Amino acid sequence: MTAAASLPEADEQRAGLPRLLVVGGSDCSGGAGIQADIKTGALLGAEVSAVITAITAQNSLGVSGVWPVPVGMLQAQLQSVCVDIPPHAVKLGMLWGASHVEAIAEAIVRYELGHVVCDPVLVSSSGTMLLDEAGKEALQALMPRIFLLTPNAMEAAALSGRSTGNWNELVDAGKALLDCGLNAVLLKGGHMGGAEATDVLLAQEASEPVFFRAPRIDTRNDHGTGCVLASAIAAELAKGNKLAASIATAKAFLQQALQQAAAMWNGNGRGGMKLSSND
Repeated sequence: MTAAASLPEADEQRAGLPRLLVVGGSDCSGGAGIQADIKTGALLGAEVSAVITAITAQNSLGVSGVWPVPVGMLQAQLQSVCVDIPPHAVKLGMLWGASHVEAIAEAIVRYELGHVVCDPVLVSSSGTMLLDEAGKEALQALMPRIFLLTPNAMEAAALSGRSTGNWNELVDAGKALLDCGLNAVLLKGGHMGGAEATDVLLAQEASEPVFFRAPRIDTRNDHGTGCVLASAIAAELAKGNKLAASIATAKAFLQQALQQAAAMWNGNGRGGMKLSSND
């Protein structure tokens, strides 16, 4: 019998890396989307694979064009990654349409992908629709396969069918989303106003909400905050950390990125943040 060959030391180290798969749209300006996901995951110590759902033309002033990737190519990308370098966690961003969401749902089941974190990108800040009605329904059907959903108040309202005009309503909308089969939902309060940016975690296994608070930073360089937060959480989950601890680390990472970008010029509109390691 021939003994199995041992991996070279470099390969052994690579095999032990926490692997993160990010799925979403390309942002040519680098502030959000796949580009922000890759930078975030890498800075937090994850080995990042990327699957593109759509190519966008955008900058700090807004989105001027979207070109979806054919579903067959999306499926080919997912297969290429998952059969060879299966991820420990997955971050979903811009999904574009129902057929794209369904292809991703099929891959989650086929390759038994866990720790799926979904930032439900429905509409860009400049008003461009990034997930149509059929896509939204497909995303709702996917919820039992999602480990954590990270909607802002407007996204929570759209997905739950509930009003989110105040904190009580937002929490009620989160509970309605849990009733759809979600494991957990992190409701982002960035649009709720106040001196603090507060997010609240609701989970099937928790009896009480968990609040994450940070001082609100006055800056126009906040492009990609949702992408960065969700990617940071997924990167921490890929490293084997618990959900609440992963959210706390991600929140601190995002806060640092906002602080570092507060006074800098990064485009004529809402610029991207300055991402850097927490170390």
